[in-house]
Amino acid sequence: MKIKIISAIAAIIIMASLQTMAQKTLREATKGKFLFGVAVNMQQVNGINPAESELIAREFSAIVPENVMKPQPIQPEENKFFWDNADKFVALGEKNKQVVTGHCLIWHSQIGRWMFVDAAGKEVSPEVLKERMRQHIAAVVGRYKGRVKGWDVVNEAFEDNGKYRNSKFYQILGKDFIKYAFQFAHEADPDAELYYNDYNVENPAKCDAIVEMVKELRNAGCRIDAVGSQGHMHMKSPTLEATETSLKKLKAAGVKILITEWDISILPSPFDGAEISKNFSYSKEMDPYRDAIPDSVQQKWNKHMLDMFGLFLKYHDVVDRVTLWGLNDAVSWLNNFPIRGRKDYPVLFDRNNQRKSVVEEMIKMAEKTKSKK
Repeated sequence: MKIKIISAIAAIIIMASLQTMAQKTLREATKGKFLFGVAVNMQQVNGINPAESELIAREFSAIVPENVMKPQPIQPEENKFFWDNADKFVALGEKNKQVVTGHCLIWHSQIGRWMFVDAAGKEVSPEVLKERMRQHIAAVVGRYKGRVKGWDVVNEAFEDNGKYRNSKFYQILGKDFIKYAFQFAHEADPDAELYYNDYNVENPAKCDAIVEMVKELRNAGCRIDAVGSQGHMHMKSPTLEATETSLKKLKAAGVKILITEWDISILPSPFDGAEISKNFSYSKEMDPYRDAIPDSVQQKWNKHMLDMFGLFLKYHDVVDRVTLWGLNDAVSWLNNFPIRGRKDYPVLFDRNNQRKSVVEEMIKMAEKTKSKK
């Protein structure tokens, strides 16, 4: 009797495996349209969960690191670099034959205070900061020259109103810090693609400011290949119309478009955006789906996801990559942002690494879209 039960279980496992193998993947369905990527964390890079490792390799044609290439993790102190995790990340992409993106070189957040002060704790001169930027970018980009397709050179330099963020980079160097960053990255690897990355790009004022920045960089002789629109979305915002308007503006500016950190929070939010300094207190009203999501709500989320994915496909002549920010619901940063301890369901795979029903519809939609010429 035990043998029959074991045999039956084995048969079920084999059938499930064969069914998974037979399924068309997102990686396959989007081939020729755009790269389909995912942000990975170090547990996934280290292969702690075999199911997650298999999912990353099977469904995605590109990967980006969540944290290990940000300024603080990779150079916590001046001239003291920590390469181990970034090395492993790049090797994972090469093993899976995936396109690797570096994220990110210059950002006001997750950066060591040492970048901006001298030994006495006083603010450094523009010349010193410029040289520290050059050294950091040259070291990081140079180490992975020829192995990383492109870099998020500057991250989140604008406020939603279109004004430059008053970061330490801006305070010391003015808006030219962006130009210097792109120049230094190009010098370190002339063949690498270079990107600007930001959230709420659907906001008209911010999008217009980014377009103007692109023009200024190109007039200064800088290489900039694409603008990354992070795509941290909510159930009611951004609208499809606002998103399409931003895509049109970026296309008209002559750059490629990347959807770099896509997720759609199903939870109510006290604000729109991805400004990580925001923080709000927990309440049950803001965490309504701890046990289950009502079917009506899930269907609305599915529609929002499909509408946005369809829009990306519509502009696939200029959209080069769409990247999910997090492999599954369990590891999403939105479980703790902007309110810690919530249970969100913002990406395409559930807490058991299973496809959500919307994935099959996305695959069908992608297969109906003609590949780029």
